[in-house]
Amino acid sequence: MLPKERNLPFLVENFLEYQLAMQIRDYRSQFWQGVRDLMPLVSGVLPFGLIVGANGVALDMSPELIMGMTVMFFAGSAQLAAMQLIQENAAFVVIVLTTIVINLRFAIYSATFAPLFYPLKKRYRLPVAYILSDQAYGLCIAPDQQQRSDAERISYYLGTALALWVSWVLSVLLGIAVGASIPPEWMLGFTIPLAFLAMLMSTITNRLLLIVAVVSGLAAIFLQGLPYNLGFVLAVVFGVVAGLILPRIAGRSFNSVMGRPHE
Repeated sequence: MLPKERNLPFLVENFLEYQLAMQIRDYRSQFWQGVRDLMPLVSGVLPFGLIVGANGVALDMSPELIMGMTVMFFAGSAQLAAMQLIQENAAFVVIVLTTIVINLRFAIYSATFAPLFYPLKKRYRLPVAYILSDQAYGLCIAPDQQQRSDAERISYYLGTALALWVSWVLSVLLGIAVGASIPPEWMLGFTIPLAFLAMLMSTITNRLLLIVAVVSGLAAIFLQGLPYNLGFVLAVVFGVVAGLILPRIAGRSFNSVMGRPHE
């Protein structure tokens, strides 16, 4: 065997190891990029968690019960609504149905991510679904993320979702610690919609998405008086319907609106 032929397996092995190392580096880079992109949104998570933790203390809930709800729900709005209904001595069925209705939006989020996560094994899909949040969804559907490979998108999602989970749990824990000492003049609740508004503005990249956001927002305003937070769910439905029919009304497909050629 010639010297070059003897060295060929060694060169191939080194090349494959190099490719694998580069891929791992890219995935790690995407993960930490997700963490960094999530950090500005913590300003909205922190006051929300403080409110949830303080409300639990005000309802004479034990710290273990509050944190148990926090980890089990991982849905601040649903947890806060459940606490309010518990305070009003609402029936158990009403509490369960209310939290389900509030979290129906996650069905839409899950449908969006289903093609991306379906190839994963079930033991991985379940924890990945558990850490899904509004913030992670908003960041991961950004146009620049759609251009990346599936592995890079999953790495980015894990970075955003895990960073949000840790921030949420710590903020609720801090709310339990400070309890009712938070003065109402701070108006912490006002920062929550501001954080979501900042996330929304970063995803509106064309006229169609702007119209969909306006339609959904107006529907949420006019329907906010409906019981069990149905106004929010209907606002999501109105937004989805608007996104589907507006391109057809305008006589052009969604691909042309997004700058892609017809297929």
